[in-house]
Amino acid sequence: MAIGILGRKVGMTQLYDEAGQVVPVTVIEAGPCDVLQVRTVERDGYEAVQLGFANLPRRSASKSVRGHVAKLDSKRSKRRSSGGVELVAKAGCEPKRFIREIRGAAGELAVGGQVKVEALANVKAVDITGISRGRGFSGAIRRHNFSGQRATHGVKKCHRALGGTGASAFPSRVVKGKRMPGQYGAATTTVRNQKLVKVDAENNLLLVLGAVPGPKGGYVVIRETNMV
Repeated sequence: MAIGILGRKVGMTQLYDEAGQVVPVTVIEAGPCDVLQVRTVERDGYEAVQLGFANLPRRSASKSVRGHVAKLDSKRSKRRSSGGVELVAKAGCEPKRFIREIRGAAGELAVGGQVKVEALANVKAVDITGISRGRGFSGAIRRHNFSGQRATHGVKKCHRALGGTGASAFPSRVVKGKRMPGQYGAATTTVRNQKLVKVDAENNLLLVLGAVPGPKGGYVVIRETNMV
């Protein structure tokens, strides 16, 4: 069964465990998430549950976004229904800002239902996916943690330069994948097997051990880990 939820990163804090040790945790506002679609092998070729998180005002949502979550009496839908085409069930909820799919069997979940933070009550560890903080175009020292060149005689105003990147006479080109300056961050990142410290069902909060990708307010996907 697909066990997962969508959320928003709140920030970091710390707790004390039973032994009195300080435990750094990331606070995530998770759910409630509306079930927008249920993917099946017969219709879609795979199994998944599509969830939506954080309401989007209808005035800010396009017609296609509104039609994704609620039935609209459009000419196309009337033409398809009159032709005998079975229309896909709609959740009948508000448009959503963040929509993602959780792979796996739907189980008891159905379109129009909700996934709340209690779904992770018995989960020990999770995988969290988010967009890492963007740091723009960065040099090799910052991007790849290079040590830089020596600050001695013979090194003139190029202490943070990358250095040689060629490969001599063969293959006479820069090898693909060479660590060089470029875009740093703003990429999809997943941290795996993070311990789930606490589930606060009353406030829809998850407390996860350690850091989580993305800035404060960034959207994340939380799934039950498949690592043993």
